[in-house]
Amino acid sequence: MSEPATALTGCLAPIDKTGLDGLIEQGKANPNAVKTLKCKTVAEGRFRHANYIRDLEPYIVDEPPGLLGDDTAPNPSEASLAALGSCVAVGLHANAIARGITIQSLELALEGDLNITAVWGTGDVSEKPVGFTDVRIKVDMKADCPQEEIDALIAHVIQWSPVFNTFSRPVNMVAEAV
Repeated sequence: MSEPATALTGCLAPIDKTGLDGLIEQGKANPNAVKTLKCKTVAEGRFRHANYIRDLEPYIVDEPPGLLGDDTAPNPSEASLAALGSCVAVGLHANAIARGITIQSLELALEGDLNITAVWGTGDVSEKPVGFTDVRIKVDMKADCPQEEIDALIAHVIQWSPVFNTFSRPVNMVAEAV
């Protein structure tokens, strides 16, 4: 019996199982491949920025009124939580499909704690951690498998999530004028 071309995932939109299998094989065939992602950020005024990625419409990032922004979009820290949540959710969905698990629903709630008193280096610049000090992810996943299997899936995905790993380990960074 041949596998279906599309894997049904309960209430979630289907994923192309053949395409997923192809990505899996590509990764195994070239385990050291590195892809460079790009984003061009353009200041629009005040604290609102348009971020250009591939040929997509600009992804807007702004600040809330409490941080002197216009409140038109997530702020940079909120956008980073969204990226983290989306990355973990993609990993959960893909790994569930690869393991033959049908997902009925998948929601992640993320919270992150950060000290904002430095005001981007213009406020209290006394010694303190800059950026998130604690991030909590709560996964609410309903699937056709026992909770223990969902817990193991979450642990596996966290280990292999690119954005989770970016949050949890040092990254080589360079910023320079051009």
